Amino acid sequence: MKAMILAAGFGTRLRPLTNTRPKALMPVANRPMLAWSIDYLKNHGCTEIILNAHHHSEQVVDYVRQRPSHRVKAEVRVEREILGTGGGIKNVEDFFGREPFVVMNVDILTDIDLQEAVHRHGSSGALVTLVLHDCVPYNQIELDKDLNITDIGKTAHNGRLAFTGIHIIDPRLLALIPAGGFSDIIACYRQLIRDGEPVKAYVSRNHYWRDIGSLAQYMEANRDFAAEPFLIGDGCRIDPSARLDDWAVIGDGCFIEEGASIRRSVLWEGVEVKAGISIRDSVVTDCAKVETDLREDIFP
Repeated sequence: MKAMILAAGFGTRLRPLTNTRPKALMPVANRPMLAWSIDYLKNHGCTEIILNAHHHSEQVVDYVRQRPSHRVKAEVRVEREILGTGGGIKNVEDFFGREPFVVMNVDILTDIDLQEAVHRHGSSGALVTLVLHDCVPYNQIELDKDLNITDIGKTAHNGRLAFTGIHIIDPRLLALIPAGGFSDIIACYRQLIRDGEPVKAYVSRNHYWRDIGSLAQYMEANRDFAAEPFLIGDGCRIDPSARLDDWAVIGDGCFIEEGASIRRSVLWEGVEVKAGISIRDSVVTDCAKVETDLREDIFP
């Protein structure tokens, strides 16, 4: 099975973290979000993956080129001008074959049963199946009793469900996406609904799902994966007098000097925290040297 990861966006809501690193390579629990996405797709039967890139695309290309294949082939298609979700899918039309394929956003972490969703799509005959769940405040999609999507609203309403960011698409849909420029795949789905074409839903329950579109959500995702409750990367030097409180994710090669304290914070790789410094509810980016206390901050 083939899949696409949508990874070209600017990560605007994650600035300043995405000023120098693309969203796809921001670490969650010391692993790039792209690594989580590739492993998720591989574990559900995807053997060939393509991803689009635009913002800091050279970093994404280098990462994919250097990453071991681990039984899945991955490639990058760089967009010189950003094309949106529909344009991005259309731009890699030559990658897809005759079988349904999966598209997912790079900024979600989940354990949704993708194989079951693909199976349900295959028996439906629909051009597209969207994986949905109940997730206030994002419940914008209306269904009928036969799991046909009847409306994709712009605001949430009671009795509706939320889109998880996972699509299962029949290649016949590609002919309906405008070529040669920016387009939104949701606009294509809305047109299908207006035309009376079936747009199906697979409703998932009792799963883990985390969207990492904002700084608060990024912190929550790292908190979810902090182990017992601290995650410490390889090659770290942490003075015995330093304190880790509540939860913390410490990247590879960090150096935390005597008397320092870290609480509810994420340190990327190579961070140096000087003696006596306190870091609270903050993200410290790679190779920074922290010499002043931080509280609810992004550093540097």
